Amino acid sequence: MPGLAVTSPQDWQLLGVDFTSAPRRAKPITVAVGRLEADCLRLEAIEACPDWASFDALLARPGPWLGAFDFPFGLPREAVVDLAWPQSWAALVRHCAALGKAGFRAALDAYRQTRPIGRRYAHRATDLPARSHSPLKLVNPPVGLMFLAGAPRLLDAHVSVAGVHAGDPQRVAVEAYPGLLARRITPHSYKSDDKRRHTAARRLARETLVDALCAGLVEPALALHIDAALRASLVDDASGDRLDAVLALFQAAACARHGPPQFGLPPAMDALEGWIAGA
Repeated sequence: MPGLAVTSPQDWQLLGVDFTSAPRRAKPITVAVGRLEADCLRLEAIEACPDWASFDALLARPGPWLGAFDFPFGLPREAVVDLAWPQSWAALVRHCAALGKAGFRAALDAYRQTRPIGRRYAHRATDLPARSHSPLKLVNPPVGLMFLAGAPRLLDAHVSVAGVHAGDPQRVAVEAYPGLLARRITPHSYKSDDKRRHTAARRLARETLVDALCAGLVEPALALHIDAALRASLVDDASGDRLDAVLALFQAAACARHGPPQFGLPPAMDALEGWIAGA
């Protein structure tokens, strides 16, 4: 991406962001903060953004930082064309923001009914290798609403979106999907927001994931360095939000190692759709 400053991977502060489209004290946006040190990724802190003001303040934090954010940055080109929406990323994001939540939901609900049964949801090119949900999905999980809440804030904050949009070269965002890394370690569920599903088996899966991160089994030649208190908090958090933030942090670290201009994203990626790091 033109204008991005070339720096050493160790110069970037790294952020892994587990996102929600409705942040609140009981379910904040969770942020893992770390830094690369040779062949290790040091987890320095886990922060919480319980409201939009605190998340906007995170985006405005002076760089250099590289953040991996767990929400879709773009929409499927197929749907954008069918809906006759703008076909440049910034214009599309502004258009969707202007629709508002009700208008955006109504437009996607109506569009879904025009598509054949079994193909109700169009997908981006990146969703197939990542096995991620279509950004048109509004429930279980509401990733479309996450796009609507997150992408306009990246644009308004003048953040650079790698491979998509040139903003401040010292504040760079890439799209994360923690499940992409988690599946490399275990096929088992490790989290739930339903307290009735906070089981010993899910806790064991979280321990397995943390052990794999610390052993360098997720990202080649990169091991998580973490103190005992933070490690315990990753295992104890049955919602999995803190662990998902750390998994996103690993995706940020991998992108920092590749460096600008693409940060490891495919050069031929569709800048309207975006791309999930590591897919």
